[in-house]
Amino acid sequence: MELSERLKKIPPYLFVELDKLKQEKIQEGVEVIDLGIGDPDLPTPLEIVEVAKKALEKPSHHRYPSNAGSLFYRKACANYIKKRFGITLDPETEVLALIGSKEGIAHFPIAFVNPEDIVLCPDPAYPVYHLGTLLTDGIPYYLPLTWEREFLPDLGSIPSNILQKTKILWLNYPNNPTTSSASKEFFKEVIKLAKKYNFIVAHDAAYVEIYFETPPPSILEIDEAKERAIEFHSLSKTFCMTGWRIGFAIGNSFLISALAKVKNNVDSGVFTALQEAGAFALENLESLTPSIRMTFKKRRDFLTEELKKLGFKFKIPSATFYLWVKTPENYSSQEFCKKLLNETGIVVTPGVGFGKYGEGYFRIALTVEEEKLKKALQRISTLKL
Repeated sequence: MELSERLKKIPPYLFVELDKLKQEKIQEGVEVIDLGIGDPDLPTPLEIVEVAKKALEKPSHHRYPSNAGSLFYRKACANYIKKRFGITLDPETEVLALIGSKEGIAHFPIAFVNPEDIVLCPDPAYPVYHLGTLLTDGIPYYLPLTWEREFLPDLGSIPSNILQKTKILWLNYPNNPTTSSASKEFFKEVIKLAKKYNFIVAHDAAYVEIYFETPPPSILEIDEAKERAIEFHSLSKTFCMTGWRIGFAIGNSFLISALAKVKNNVDSGVFTALQEAGAFALENLESLTPSIRMTFKKRRDFLTEELKKLGFKFKIPSATFYLWVKTPENYSSQEFCKKLLNETGIVVTPGVGFGKYGEGYFRIALTVEEEKLKKALQRISTLKL
């Protein structure tokens, strides 16, 4: 038996060696502090859980769900978008339920990418953008996200012959892993370019509610964006619901219908009881999310202050629950992360795991309680570099 050529293109999992080392440390009796995983440690708000419990008892929810999502859920999504961003959506044609935004992002290229089509992928980035491209035999063209440009791609540097062959541009702001945010002015440049070269803009907005100062915008706030853009939203980070697997896509009705056609043939929709809980969460966002944001802000403020004292260099994030930190001189990102784990029992993510241009950085997730962060900093302060 032999793997398909598509699957052979998928690179080996970079973190296998670190995972192995982590398990070895645990077996040695080391108290490992894992600051690598982007999975909130906070529980889903109890109010959401209670709604889900009651929804589970409804026999009507035990049957196959609507593939596109129940209309009550899509209306809740549309109402949230209207209230938060001032964007009016038709819940029947411009909103689609997803089994988590990752699922929608991975499936979206199937609807539009033909072999040899170019897909513009940021680097460093969430790997699913370029992996989804490879699985459709598309060609990823990587856009460097650099410190000097505030981790925004240089749109003017993309050759015209590449733009002419481009099918999709992927964006993600607030950004994982770099923590940067994008302005409406940047999104205007994106839409202008997409209109000129007739390509699709796909924006991953998973962290749009994890902010500490000004609320980040949606790309669909830009005039004419709805003509060629789709945006992916997740309840995972916003409400600490990573294991629930529920999200939604919004935007151009043709793009939404194309993704829906793919999903109609590969899955059977989101469990309706979860949609009921998700609708409740979106309808009560203003009361449920401030405490979550405040917790991550306190952790951010504490960690950034202490890491500065230790000489680490980074840009203070205005959103997400990560820190994107430069590795000390004379260390690759993998070398530093291995040293940190070996000598202190702390797990962080090497930047190169997010792409070539992630080299020279490591990512810290603010997804452990403050006491563990204090313990981690004490250990880091003993590290000899």
